[in-house]
Amino acid sequence: MKLIHLSDLHLGKRVNEYPMLEDQEYILKKILAVVDAEQPDGVIVAGDVYDKSVPSAEAVQLFDEFLGSLARRKLEVFVISGNHDSPERIAFGSRIMDAGGIHMSPVYDGRIKPISLNDAYGPVDIYMLPFIKPAHVRRFHEDQEIVSYTDAVACAVADMHPDPVRRNVLITHQFVTGTARSESEEISVGGSDNVDAEVFKEFDYVALGHIHSPQNCGSERIRYCGTPLKYSFSEAGDHKSVTIVELEEKGSLKIRTAELVPKRDLVELKGTYEELTLRSFYENTNWQEDYVHITLTDEEDVPDAIGKLRIIYHNLMKLDYDNKRTRAGVQVTGAEDVESRTPLELFAEFYELQNNQPMSEEQTAFMERLIEKTWEEEL
Repeated sequence: MKLIHLSDLHLGKRVNEYPMLEDQEYILKKILAVVDAEQPDGVIVAGDVYDKSVPSAEAVQLFDEFLGSLARRKLEVFVISGNHDSPERIAFGSRIMDAGGIHMSPVYDGRIKPISLNDAYGPVDIYMLPFIKPAHVRRFHEDQEIVSYTDAVACAVADMHPDPVRRNVLITHQFVTGTARSESEEISVGGSDNVDAEVFKEFDYVALGHIHSPQNCGSERIRYCGTPLKYSFSEAGDHKSVTIVELEEKGSLKIRTAELVPKRDLVELKGTYEELTLRSFYENTNWQEDYVHITLTDEEDVPDAIGKLRIIYHNLMKLDYDNKRTRAGVQVTGAEDVESRTPLELFAEFYELQNNQPMSEEQTAFMERLIEKTWEEEL
């Protein structure tokens, strides 16, 4: 059984206020070229089809064209909703489309039945678990203590009762503990959305969405395929791809990737204004059309630098300075540090910066109660 694993299309996304729809249309055609070359049995889209829960008409039309192209190839297609999607909108028309091999995940209702495909080695059961929070699962399991995301996913998986003799594939959209994030993803403070990889032990392959950099989670059996495009400059060094999964007899799994080359890349350049204006004339690059983040090292600000540089770098998205003045500025807590700290610790640091004194015991106790109440309502 050969499957192509995609996720996090984020159709309709804007990066630094630049619309990406043209680039997304281009990369979807590249994905179809991979599909034609590989001739898979099915295609997986593991959530975040759109960038917003109410996507633009253009984004919906683009995905409709992509699904139509896959349907004409007589493929089985599996699509789940991610945290950016509206589960109800992704589920719309699913009963009708099932007959044509396009399987859209329904809104989570506590019951997930597999869709079975067959090959020379027997059946492969594919389970589709959309993005869920603890509150989604507690509605259907009031007798169980479901506090964390791990509790929620473990409970949802337990309801599936996967047959250990058969080959089982799970499609889901969650953050697995220990995974490396990038700036274009939503970060939950304190790691509250972590899911322990142990909950996936019953599956031969877990097709994950949510994380934008391609990576395995402990083993190739649990994998993020990453986004087909770069959506932040923290991903500038990534090589985007689709993951090709081959399941033979039970216990046999082969993973490889097919690289995706975008219409325009995201690149970062650093140097003085003079160096960067001369550099483009001496080096054979695509920087004039790529999306560019430039960091100027000039000690003095260059008047209208962004306007002047855009004459050369047409898609200059972001301009920064790195010099004595900027290095002397206040250091802001980094995303990795934020993720490892509790909301109370972060608020206490903010309070002290604003008031030049720490919170009192009474203020700390009040904030702790307020954060706990807010957290419970969110879950």
